Amino acid sequence: MKYVSTRGSAPVLGFADVLLAGLANDGGLYVPETWPVLPPAIEGATYAERAAQVMSPFVDGDCGLDDATLLGLCRSAYATFRHPAVVPLVQLGDRHFVQELFHGPTLAFKDVALQLVGRLFDHVLAARGQRVTIVGATSGDTGSAAIDGVRGCAHVDIVILHPHGRVSEVQRRQMTTVDAPNVRLVAVEGTFDDCQDLVKAMFNDAPFRERMHLSAVNSINWARVMAQVVYYVVACDLLRGPLTFSVPTGNFGNVLSGWIARQMGASIDGFIVGSNVNDILTRFFVDNDMSTSPVVPSLSPSMDIQVSSNFERLLFEMNGRDGGMTAEQLQRFRATGRLVVEADQRAAFVDGVFRATSIDDEATLAVIRDTYDSTGMLLDPHSAVAVGSGERLGAPGPIVSLATAHPAKFPDAVERATGLRPPLPPHLGDLLDRPERFTVLPNDLQAIERFVESGEPR
Repeated sequence: MKYVSTRGSAPVLGFADVLLAGLANDGGLYVPETWPVLPPAIEGATYAERAAQVMSPFVDGDCGLDDATLLGLCRSAYATFRHPAVVPLVQLGDRHFVQELFHGPTLAFKDVALQLVGRLFDHVLAARGQRVTIVGATSGDTGSAAIDGVRGCAHVDIVILHPHGRVSEVQRRQMTTVDAPNVRLVAVEGTFDDCQDLVKAMFNDAPFRERMHLSAVNSINWARVMAQVVYYVVACDLLRGPLTFSVPTGNFGNVLSGWIARQMGASIDGFIVGSNVNDILTRFFVDNDMSTSPVVPSLSPSMDIQVSSNFERLLFEMNGRDGGMTAEQLQRFRATGRLVVEADQRAAFVDGVFRATSIDDEATLAVIRDTYDSTGMLLDPHSAVAVGSGERLGAPGPIVSLATAHPAKFPDAVERATGLRPPLPPHLGDLLDRPERFTVLPNDLQAIERFVESGEPR
């Protein structure tokens, strides 16, 4: 399997090179040259076994990642999850299911990919005798999941940027209390979009990128998206589709993974894109209005995003895989804050596949409260956006809402809605007492690059 950039001018690479590169050197995102056909389900397969089978065509034996090695890495990654099913399905209503994606070490869906991605990095880097510096931006959950995924890697240093004062206390402490020599944290005086722009700017600074051997693990990295395809496939295997997935969406990587599963042949009718008050994606799918506005803090901070990086991969498909057209559109979007997609481009990829709605904070609290009152299930605010969006828009067949974070990551919102304060699992029971280590820096590329290059401890 070879990979091409969404902007059309970067070199074509194999899987291992794409894994380490993260962002293409023309500023684009890597995607496979073709979408493979989904292999048939194996009766009685474990999650790790199905994961290795689904991902094998994307990895294609590159850098010693044969089927046996990939299976071993998957087994190691998913052994870290607290539930034997890894991503269990829980029935919420007659035709409404919740897929719990938060049973990993950091209590968020990002663990499903990043526990594996960390192991993939260490395998490839050890085989090549190389070391990289990962830089990443997080709106809350990616950072802690990435850190946990690579904290034990012998060949990786990691620097994570998060918006100062704009993540929950639990999210922040899951990052800042990690005491590992290869981990550093920066609180940027700005928004998540600012953090994401800084990461992209570091990758686009070619001398700095080469000098620091930069790599990425947030959802601009293809391996993240690839690993997330699996839980959509597993849900379809178990419920035997066709299914509609309701996905809380900020950066578009999660729902894009579902779209890829559908391209591969998974029995998926379509997707409900659930936004909070930062509703740029809802406006695009409902009214073809992708225009930015200021980021508004919400109860679901991981979705407080106006520039959804992974949308670029879908835009590339809508453009008939014309990288030049995609690059030009995104350049105009950056300059004007508005992206225009023609009706005929949308028709084949959006109509009948994506629907969308926006759930504000009051509606989010109501979903948390009503779900608890009717079922006893506690939802975090992001998962509540998914459940509320699914209930609002409905579907002809079963709906699977993705629960992307444990309720204890957002205890204030859950307590406000239900009167109950969900406790952290035992392995994080002392999290609020652990010492924190991080550096506050301005939203300034030179300041961030100096910090990354200095190797200064937190």
